Amino acid sequence: MRDPAPQPAETALVTGASAGIGEALARHLAREGFALVLVARRQARLDELAAALRAEHGVRIDAIAIDLAQPGAAADLATTLARKRRHVDLLVNNAGVLEHGLFVDTPAARHRELLQLNVGALTEMLAAFVPAMVERGHGRVLNVASTAAFQPVPGLATYAATKAYVLSLTESLAEELRGSGVSATALCPGITATSMLETAAARNPRLAKLPQTLVGDADAVAADAVRACLAGDVVCVPGWLNRATAMAAGATPRGLMRRIAGVLGRATL
Repeated sequence: MRDPAPQPAETALVTGASAGIGEALARHLAREGFALVLVARRQARLDELAAALRAEHGVRIDAIAIDLAQPGAAADLATTLARKRRHVDLLVNNAGVLEHGLFVDTPAARHRELLQLNVGALTEMLAAFVPAMVERGHGRVLNVASTAAFQPVPGLATYAATKAYVLSLTESLAEELRGSGVSATALCPGITATSMLETAAARNPRLAKLPQTLVGDADAVAADAVRACLAGDVVCVPGWLNRATAMAAGATPRGLMRRIAGVLGRATL
């Protein structure tokens, strides 16, 4: 009796894969045996990461440079993958941007950039790939939100609002998809050591002085995220301090939470 034919590896698509949490997620998913589609704006960095993961794990990897903030980018990506005969089993919406500072000091164009990528592109990616998962009766979604989604964050007003959208959308989607074979998970990390934080700290030296106990490790965040996603958890908040903060935000009267957030947020400006 012949051994059964090996099953092809499932494919995970990771946006914002060139650095930080996205890169860490790609590494963990490759370790789990997923074939990968790595997406970001920097082709050279994607190619470098793809080569390293192929050598280490022997999985198929496509590296596609695209700016997801551009209108129609998600649909174009879906068309490209269809031509390659690749369907996505796990969609990781990690691409995002952060802006730290007073709302009134931030140009309207920058607010628009945050909304286009953190909200618009993520939503378009879901619309481009989730219907096919539902049709196949199998799939997973991992949307990267933030602990900023649980409360107002002065100094990160637009960013926090976009992440609240991501959390709310993911929870709604999880309920809509119940029983379909497709799960949706929101990853809500706290402050994490990434190039995004480094860029913000370069503009505001106060952020560089954050206690290290408050700054999470991207690899640890990714490990928790992959476990939660594969288990079908709806919300994943890595780290006991972040979980305590999220629980406290939910239990604290909204007005008091707003005042506390205001004191803490202004201290970083």
